[in-house]
Amino acid sequence: MERIEQALATFRQKPLMYNCAQTVCAAFGREDLVESMASCGGGRAPEGTCGALYGAMQVMPEKSAALLAAFVAANGASTCRELKGCNRVPCQECVRRAASILVELGA
Repeated sequence: MERIEQALATFRQKPLMYNCAQTVCAAFGREDLVESMASCGGGRAPEGTCGALYGAMQVMPEKSAALLAAFVAANGASTCRELKGCNRVPCQECVRRAASILVELGA
């Protein structure tokens, strides 16, 4: 639970103002990824993937398929366009769910 709370505490909050991908990486101790994730928020991750999901996949690349499946099961989609369109899943909820899935998978 601590990592989920940490992710939510840094998402778009001063002084760090991390995007969704950055906040997930930082919450799971992957500070080495934070800078490279700066361009992956707001629908700019590869293939339009949700940044929170993309960040989670970078934290545990060996579990990418499981992360994707669980995220889609929870949210109904994996891209920002779909999540923000018909599904209307708020970014903060995507961060929460991506972090929760990482915890469930043992990160």
